[in-house]
Amino acid sequence: MKKAVVLKSGLFAIMLASALTVCAQAQTRAPSAQPVRPAHPAQPAQPTPAAKPAPAEERAGEGEVKSAEIVARAGKNEITAEEVRAAIALMAPRQQTALAQDPALLSQTVRSLLANRLVLKEASAKKWEQQPAVAAQLARARENLVVESFLQSVTNPPDNYPSDAEVKAVYEANVSAFVVPRRFQLAQVVVLVAKDAEKTAEDDARKRLDEVSKKLKQAGADFAAIARASSEDKATAERDGEMGWVAESDLRPEIRTQLAGLSKAGLTDPVRLDDGWHILKLLDTEASRTRSLAEVRDLLVERIRAERAEANRRAYLAELLKQNPAVVNEIALSRVLEPKAGTAPVR
Repeated sequence: MKKAVVLKSGLFAIMLASALTVCAQAQTRAPSAQPVRPAHPAQPAQPTPAAKPAPAEERAGEGEVKSAEIVARAGKNEITAEEVRAAIALMAPRQQTALAQDPALLSQTVRSLLANRLVLKEASAKKWEQQPAVAAQLARARENLVVESFLQSVTNPPDNYPSDAEVKAVYEANVSAFVVPRRFQLAQVVVLVAKDAEKTAEDDARKRLDEVSKKLKQAGADFAAIARASSEDKATAERDGEMGWVAESDLRPEIRTQLAGLSKAGLTDPVRLDDGWHILKLLDTEASRTRSLAEVRDLLVERIRAERAEANRRAYLAELLKQNPAVVNEIALSRVLEPKAGTAPVR
């Protein structure tokens, strides 16, 4: 409902908001700013050696498509199955799952790989990578990639982390974050008039509102038909006035008060909001509930692993700096951003 629903900007505890986002027909989020609380304080894991990549001959037999088989082509540029697998391996687990479930998304990914290959060919023909600025960026990118991939290899938790017991403990410690508020399925008829409109415009809107109200109060009135014909909010009018499901916590207080105690298929009195008058119909109600552990387990595991990896990273870097104390020349550092003679100041 345009302007009738106030969407809150807060997020659920870390990724718990994501758990609500993926729910079917979920349209709004309840606010929270609390982080996931571990059942027990996480102890930094000891750095572990980088895992060795599987031999090429072992990977070649994966899947039904052979590694060297061409899966896409643009001119003389080809993408093999192995290259697609390599690109997917660099994606986040949730992105990989989405690709596995949506062939169109996978096809789009392959097309992007081909487009990049074509651009790279054009750039290479012009020796673009040899330009000083580009070469410097490539060197920094390579350095960052080496550092990041190495840190991941020595700080990622083992594959069997967290255990089922640990996941359950974290779920129980944060169970309030998984509460889905009561939701209402609503439809509306809107008569638009600005809050600060002149008296003539307000009077004219009142007349239109009275006409709509009379139609809705007639025996056997068809709310959907009236919304299509008379509602001045085009977006919902085209859908027979339907707004979809709205969480109770995301409703304006004026509307929430009207819905309290309203029976299914009941109509509210006209509600004055900033954009005009709204008459709402309650199509259905969904009681508040708490998402089960099974519903949010995968997201919890992903978040718990990420937090442990971050804790391991901090511990690893702290130990590295302890063994190799940093010495900073603050005087020289203070002059780094000073403009050189004949150059413009850094902004």
